[in-house]
Amino acid sequence: MSENILEMHGISKEFTGVKALSNVNFKVKKGEIHCLIGENGAGKSTLMKALSGVYPYGTYEGDIVFEGSVQQFNKISDSVKAGIVIIYQELALFPDLTVYENIFAGNEIKQGGIVDWNRTIAEAKKMLDKVKLDVNPETLVKDLSVGKQQLVEIAKALSKDVKLLILDEPTAALNEDDSENLLDLLGELKEQGITCIMISHKLKEVISIADKATVLRDGQTICTLDAAKGEISENVIIKNMVGREIEDIYPKRPNKTFGDPVLELRSWSAYAVHLGRQVVKDVNFHVKKGEIVGVAGLMGSGRTELALSIFGNPKFYKLQGELLVDGVPKTLKHPSDAIRSGIAYVTEDRKGDGLFLIQDIKNNISAANLKRVAVNGVINDNEEVKETTEYKKSMYIKASSLEQAVGNLSGGNQQKVSLGKWLFVGPKLLILDEPTRGIDVGAKFEIYTIMNQLIEEGMSIIMISSELGEVLGMSDRVYVMAEGEIKGELSIEEANQESIMQLATQ
Repeated sequence: MSENILEMHGISKEFTGVKALSNVNFKVKKGEIHCLIGENGAGKSTLMKALSGVYPYGTYEGDIVFEGSVQQFNKISDSVKAGIVIIYQELALFPDLTVYENIFAGNEIKQGGIVDWNRTIAEAKKMLDKVKLDVNPETLVKDLSVGKQQLVEIAKALSKDVKLLILDEPTAALNEDDSENLLDLLGELKEQGITCIMISHKLKEVISIADKATVLRDGQTICTLDAAKGEISENVIIKNMVGREIEDIYPKRPNKTFGDPVLELRSWSAYAVHLGRQVVKDVNFHVKKGEIVGVAGLMGSGRTELALSIFGNPKFYKLQGELLVDGVPKTLKHPSDAIRSGIAYVTEDRKGDGLFLIQDIKNNISAANLKRVAVNGVINDNEEVKETTEYKKSMYIKASSLEQAVGNLSGGNQQKVSLGKWLFVGPKLLILDEPTRGIDVGAKFEIYTIMNQLIEEGMSIIMISSELGEVLGMSDRVYVMAEGEIKGELSIEEANQESIMQLATQ
């Protein structure tokens, strides 16, 4: 019998004339952790959807061989019965149901046709113990952190006698501690004989956990790297992912000259009425013209709340203190006030808050400044096409046309559209909240290049990021937040991972 639990031979898949997968070959050895990596749009998720039955047999070419037998999965339940379970980045849990109801949803334990709730709770506790999650099974899922919800998803998979566990960007929304715990758990599941396929953009995670890593590029298999042979390294992965070497993922700016402060906050505080607490406390903060200011801190430190309080306060916090734009005190009561003052904000949640996913690229880019393409209150279609075409080009947005729905773009291209939308208003200060979350290394490099171009043109940027490498690689100066307060301000020369984390954990 083959040592491979999975073999995918010659998999090809088309969408309305676009080749998403072209003769992909992919093999996974039983009991290993195999990472599937590649740029956004490389075909990783498409390949896994073919494997899991989301794309039924017959809608793609090629063969799927699982445990030595050719499979013809026509729906997700077919692959689940075979022992294949996939966990997507957007968790598929019912927030208003309990943990135990979620673990056995669609897989209920019954006695005489009636759900045996006592046994269900007892079995759920066993699954929670397996994933080392110490919570009451009767807790509502919505009351758990994202990291704990991720563990509930894995417990749910284990309840189905999973043989092959597929995780799509499992740590994308997790903090560093939760990410480390999850990776440790995958190592323990491996020891129990469970095979894992993990899709990830975080190269450090791939290097730390993968036994093998297969790289896809433009819908084709590029290579499979073996950790035992010392083949899995950052430089090798990047070269195979993007088809070229990126010597330094953080492009340098040759000219670093700063002007007067564009934005100043003095004794700035924000009280969240719906939470009943201060989310920003007595912050003093400034950004100069032509400067990238990094804002670091752990999740929940108040970074996003600070950004929202600046950008017209859409959460209706009770604000205190003084905000100055170009040295002039301002009262920004609505995002439209912030936009008129030259401030734009690219949200961390591009799908939920940043984009109209069912609309096309053109409509999304022009959405924040329709006056620019309107005549007497009516949108001039030709002008809109002309203007947004320039942004598609300058933002390196990869799409078949301006009419392509944003929801069908890769994560990196969605982020570029979100960024282009706010550049369309012509801001002097751009707030970027987690600008490269969930996008691959090639798209990150392009975003960083765009940031540097904007700075060269005289813009200023506030960059909120959970990736310390990004903060250190792109910032001119760093503020560190914890519990809504600025715990320290560091020049880029004195900033390092240790000094930032020391301040972030005060």
